[in-house]
Parts: sequence; C-alpha cells; structure tokens
Amino acid sequence: MPQLFPPYADTVARSVLIAIVVLPFLSVALAYWISASEYVTGRSITYDQPIPFSHAHHVGGLGLDCRYCHSGVETSPVAGIPPTHTCMTCHSQLYTQAAMLAPVRASLVDGQPIHWNKVTKLPDYVYFDHSIHVAKGIGCTTCHGDVATMPLMRQAQPLTMGWCLNCHRDPAPYLRPASGIFDPDWKFPDDQDRRGAILAHQHIDNNHLTDCSVCHR
Repeated sequence: MPQLFPPYADTVARSVLIAIVVLPFLSVALAYWISASEYVTGRSITYDQPIPFSHAHHVGGLGLDCRYCHSGVETSPVAGIPPTHTCMTCHSQLYTQAAMLAPVRASLVDGQPIHWNKVTKLPDYVYFDHSIHVAKGIGCTTCHGDVATMPLMRQAQPLTMGWCLNCHRDPAPYLRPASGIFDPDWKFPDDQDRRGAILAHQHIDNNHLTDCSVCHR
C-alpha cells in the first residue's frame, strides 16, 4: 500500500502545533521588548542641538543651580528653557567671540529664541507637573539622571507608564529632603527606607496617586 504522507509530515505537523502555542507568547514578549527599547522610549539617545551646551561643565564644573536656568521648576508644570538673556549674563563677558556661541549672539540681536531639540519627551496625553514633584521631595537627578556628568543632555530614564507607576505606588524610596532636591551630588542614604517613609507620611497622600486622572486629564 503506498504511503499517503512523506516521512517529514509528522515533523511538520508537530512543528505547526508547537508554533500555534508558542508564537502568541513570543509575539507578546517581542512587542513588550520593543515598547521598552531605547528606540521607542528615547532613553540614552543624544540629540543634536543648536549649541553643544554641556551640563557637565555648567553644573558639574561651575556648580550652577538647576533653578538658574530652569526658573519655572518650583512654580510651574514646565521647568522652562532659559531665555537668551540668561545665557548672556555670563557670556557677555566670557567667551564672547566663541564660534559655538554664535547662535546665542544671533538670538540676542534678532530677538528670536533658540530652538532646542527636546530631550525628555512625554506623550501629549500625559500630564506632568514639575512643581508638585519638586515640592513633594523628588530630586532632579531621580528623573533626569546624573546631569553633572553629561557633556550633552540625554534622557536618563525610560519614562514609561510602568516606571512612573512604580514611584506613585511607593514613593518613599525616591524621596529626599528639601536640601537635596537640586543637589546634583546628593546620594540616597543607607537608611533611605526609614527616611523616605517619614517624608512620605509627612507630605504625601498616595491613596489616589494611581488614579488615571492624575496623569491623564
């Protein structure tokens, strides 16, 4: 009696059955991996800027306070980008003819702001308020990374929904005293669990921090 199926038919059938079971899980895992990748989140990507402004030099070297340039961080949802006259406070006297600062001088003369490429990006449907985070004890470097070592600014955290919710569910590990909010060299102490819990008890009611309307308005 002739054989109805070739010898490899059994192997093909088994492979198809296994694929039916495995491929959905692989697809979900691949989609998750892509969504968390730097390509999607923008983490660690350095963008070209009209001026190669160095936080490592200005913050790490010269010791400029974050609020000198980002003046709205304590009072506004937006930290703000410094206007040209803030830059010229120093550069009207220092490096006045430096080639890299030509866009600053042109901005001052023309009255047109410098168009920086945004580094830390959130989707339009996400509401974020810098002032409330600063007021409750979240330091700049928690979200922006060790800016004092960055020659060019880059996004230090993934800023995914899961990353934000991790802090909203339990903010204590990320809280610091007011004296450390804008200190780029501040380090979490060994007893952060205890200190953070005290700060959370004093300043934060997290009963509704994970409500959808907190971030999606």
